[in-house]
Amino acid sequence: MDRDELVAYMDEYLGIRTIEDYGPQGLQVEADNEAITRLALAVDTAPAVIEAASDWQADMLLVHHGILWREVQPIAGPFGRRVKLLLQKGLNLYSAHLALDAHPEVGNNALLASMIGLSIEEWWCPVKGTSIGVFGSLARPRSLIDLTALIDDKLQTEARVLAHGPETVHKVAIISGFGADEVAAARELGADTFLTGETSHTYYWSASDYGLNIIYGGHYATETIGVKALGQHLAEKFGLERRFFDFPTKM
Repeated sequence: MDRDELVAYMDEYLGIRTIEDYGPQGLQVEADNEAITRLALAVDTAPAVIEAASDWQADMLLVHHGILWREVQPIAGPFGRRVKLLLQKGLNLYSAHLALDAHPEVGNNALLASMIGLSIEEWWCPVKGTSIGVFGSLARPRSLIDLTALIDDKLQTEARVLAHGPETVHKVAIISGFGADEVAAARELGADTFLTGETSHTYYWSASDYGLNIIYGGHYATETIGVKALGQHLAEKFGLERRFFDFPTKM
């Protein structure tokens, strides 16, 4: 498939040009390779990921965390090495960050909700003008223990739990990746449990303060789900080969 056609489709499907982010999203590195038949999927852009995708002879690397963020950087150091390696390997790099968090079909948060049987009632947590989190009710209330076990199984993770809410979970707020600073907002929505990725010492007591269960599924683990679903969508629509390259950070 022609690279420009694939990029144009993804830009439109994900709303890349209409969703403000921390840096330019979409096609971040354009390689000489203009024909896309193999699509490598990953959460992060790192040398090990680039090498693995190249060894598989991928034409494009599709990631959640690209390489262009808050400020202009010189093409040197670790950033420069990533750019150089992508170009050397003939790998186009496409990144979808907040657009993939917020997407209603292949987005991280919508898929996490579906995974645990949550009926979405509201989108929340606006980031740069786009609400990326979801809130709703479980179709079948679960014990906190059972819900955590389900998350561990589906995401192949070992979630950390702060159990300061009810033993039986009814209402859940979700933010993939980092959402630890949104505990108060999750409680205000009416959540009894908050599923997010990672935390820090700063937010440890928030769960107790607000009487909320918090499940930290891991930043990496909670953001594998969207890029996999997007890859499947593209493979089915355009007949592309795809492979997810798993480089868990345990964070």
